[in-house]
Amino acid sequence: MNRTWVLSSLLLGSFLLSACGAKAGDACKDSTAFSCASEKEALECRNSQWRALPCRGSEGCDEASGKVVCDMRGSVEGDACALTAEGRGLCTEDGKGVLECRMGTLVRTRTCGTCSMDNALVSCTP
Repeated sequence: MNRTWVLSSLLLGSFLLSACGAKAGDACKDSTAFSCASEKEALECRNSQWRALPCRGSEGCDEASGKVVCDMRGSVEGDACALTAEGRGLCTEDGKGVLECRMGTLVRTRTCGTCSMDNALVSCTP
């Protein structure tokens, strides 16, 4: 059984910058800032520019208690991922593989018979 750290299906950061009306590509200042652009998209301030992060899961993007939470379930290979998620993984939607965040993009790193997530770990079995 292979295991990797979970790219939490509920993700992002505790730093929230008012990005009222901001969109991907707009300038930003706080490199630790996140915001919800819509119900299904978060924004991350990276390299002084807002970057879109898809929140495909049923929980979407939510700003609560000073945190931005992005439901990454349903993410696909090639989707953008946050700097805070680098090196972490999640199961593919079909449960047959593992996606890991590498250099800001989700990359398929394993193929499984069954992939499951349990809080802090992703399990990939043949």
